Amino acid sequence: MGAKHYYMDCIFCKIINGDIPNYTVYEDDHVLAFLDIHPHAKGHTVVIPKQHADTIFGLDDEYTQALMLGTQKAMEKIQEALGPEGFNVGWNHNEIAGQAVPHLHVHILPRWKNDGGKNIHAIINNPGNQSVQDIAALFNQ
Repeated sequence: MGAKHYYMDCIFCKIINGDIPNYTVYEDDHVLAFLDIHPHAKGHTVVIPKQHADTIFGLDDEYTQALMLGTQKAMEKIQEALGPEGFNVGWNHNEIAGQAVPHLHVHILPRWKNDGGKNIHAIINNPGNQSVQDIAALFNQ
């Protein structure tokens, strides 16, 4: 198994180490994907890196790449088992964005026609008062 860090108070680290059971969808040396026990959709899956990091900024390149590949592999398993018509995939970065567990985790939400869900654009609609051109200029300073 790949290197991992264990934080006593982290529920996801406890799941990685087998202290708390889970319903595994996919696992490799770098990630664990398991069914969310409070699902928002049939097959709602959480993918976590086995390296503890509160956010994506705390992961090294190897684990960042492995997290995306693990997410793809978990989606393939969900597609095979449940046959959804689509997916919403993403993560909440920090508490202000809705992150409830301080261990980076990617949510995979399988989608079906007329399931009552919305698209990612429904999360927020507050573009601010600066133009896109002004915002772009901030990246070129």
